[in-house]
Formats: sequence, C-alpha cells, structure tokens
Amino acid sequence: MQTSKIKTYALLFFTTTIWGGAFVAGKIATESLHPVTVAFFRFFGASLILFPLMWWKEPKQPVPTKKDWGMFLLLGLTGIFLYNVCFFIATKFAPIVKSSLVIAVNAPLITLFSAVFLKEKINWKDILGVITALFGALYIITNGQLSVILELEFAPIDLVLISACLSWSIYSVIGKVVMKKYSPLTATTYATGFGTILLSPLAIYYTSLDSIKGSGWEVWLSVLYVAVMVSAISFVWWYRGIQNVGASTASVFINVMPISATVMGTVFFNEQLTITHGIGALFVFSGIFFMIYPNANEKTP
Repeated sequence: MQTSKIKTYALLFFTTTIWGGAFVAGKIATESLHPVTVAFFRFFGASLILFPLMWWKEPKQPVPTKKDWGMFLLLGLTGIFLYNVCFFIATKFAPIVKSSLVIAVNAPLITLFSAVFLKEKINWKDILGVITALFGALYIITNGQLSVILELEFAPIDLVLISACLSWSIYSVIGKVVMKKYSPLTATTYATGFGTILLSPLAIYYTSLDSIKGSGWEVWLSVLYVAVMVSAISFVWWYRGIQNVGASTASVFINVMPISATVMGTVFFNEQLTITHGIGALFVFSGIFFMIYPNANEKTP
C-alpha cells in the first residue's frame, strides 16, 4: 500500500474519531447554551484560526472569481449552515435513533452522489464495504436491535433529517470540485467563513447574555474542542482525504463516528461498552477494509 494513502487513511480515521467526540462536547456545551449558539461559536472560533493559517501557509493562492465565491458560499450554506441547523433541530425533536441515522446514511449517500456527479468508479467491493460498514454503524446505534429501524414511522421532523443528509453529502461532493483549483485548507476556510456569517443572525436571536455568563469552564472548553479539533483541524483533514482518495472512499470512515462516540461516552458519562459495540465495530472496520484494500495500489484520483 502506498505510504501517501496510508497517511490519508490515518487522517480520515482520526478525523471521524474526533467528530465522534463532538457528541460528547456538544452534550456538555448545550446544557447552558442554545445549539445554534454553540454552532456559531464553533465556526467563529474555527474561522479565527483558519484565515490567518491560510494567509500564512498559502499567500500565493489563486484570486477567486465570482463563480468561485459562489462555490465557497454554497459550501458554507450546505456543510456549515444547513447541516448544523438541521442536525441540531433533529437532535432536539427527533428520537435519538433517527438523529443518529443521519451519520450512518451519509456514507452511502456520498458514495451514490460521487458515482453520479463526480463519475467516481464504484465496484462491487466498494458496495460491499459501504453496506458492511453501514450495518456495523446501525448495529451500534440500535444497540443490536435492528428491528427498531423498521418500527420507526415517518414524521415531519424526518424532512429535517433528510435535509441534513443531503446538505452534508452535497458539501462533500462539491468540495471535490472546488479542490481542483483550491487546496483543502482554502476550501475549508472560505466555507467556514461563509457558514459563520450565515449562522450569525440565528445566533444573535437565540443567544442571551445570561446564558453566556452562566456557562462554566467545561462548557467553553467543549466549545473550544469543537472549534479547534472538530472544525478547524479535522475539516481540513476531511477535504484532504476527499482530494486524495475520492469522496466515496472517504465517506466510509464516517461509520467510525458511532464507535468513537460510544467509547468517549464510557469515559465521560460512565456508559458501558458491550459485546454489541464490539460486533458493530468489527463490521465497521471490515467495511473500511473492503473499501481501501482494493484501491491500495491504484492511482490516486
């Protein structure tokens, strides 16, 4: 396996592991702050890091055209604004199983969009990998009771969940197009900047001075984690992974998130690891292996 691809897969694994920790941080932060407030501070903090970093690391980047600005705006609208608003609404009003399904469904949806719009080649091993990893994620989310999914009935909140899935998938696919001209750092920075601007009116509406004053150090530490680790660093890693191995292959690593969230839940909230989690993790990692092994010696897209 090429060394460059091993590094890419490692980055994608660490990225989705960090994202799993966002559930823990988000749970702590939203105890005193509104979810939209957390989202705003998350990406505002990330912007404060990303823009100086971009100007320092890439001073000679291409001058964006009107079309480029439109693409950056679309990235901010889909991956930063819409996804976060829809996801936070879903986590507040939808059953936990349904909101968790957003994560699992993202992977096959990105794979489908990549095949249709980016013309990425999908073979039977890729399909097997996506299905296997998806099964593992669903097994963890439902605590081994997959029949729960069949018992779920359609509700209006499901439209919000569908919007969350579509927005993140579009963000991932469009990012691949943008990175034909721009680096992962530049694409992530401008997307974060536009997303922060779009979130600001809602943040002003939902944020109170009392909630800010009443937030303890653990809340702001959680906000710092999602701003620096989850957004500024791992979003760049995510786009770098998409650039190097394609959106479809990168997407299968999303299924690591339920594993990471479960492990961190045991550390911070005294939740218990069970054989169910082990079985689900086995399927997730098997699915990832199916996706990356056949492509190990192929030319990077």
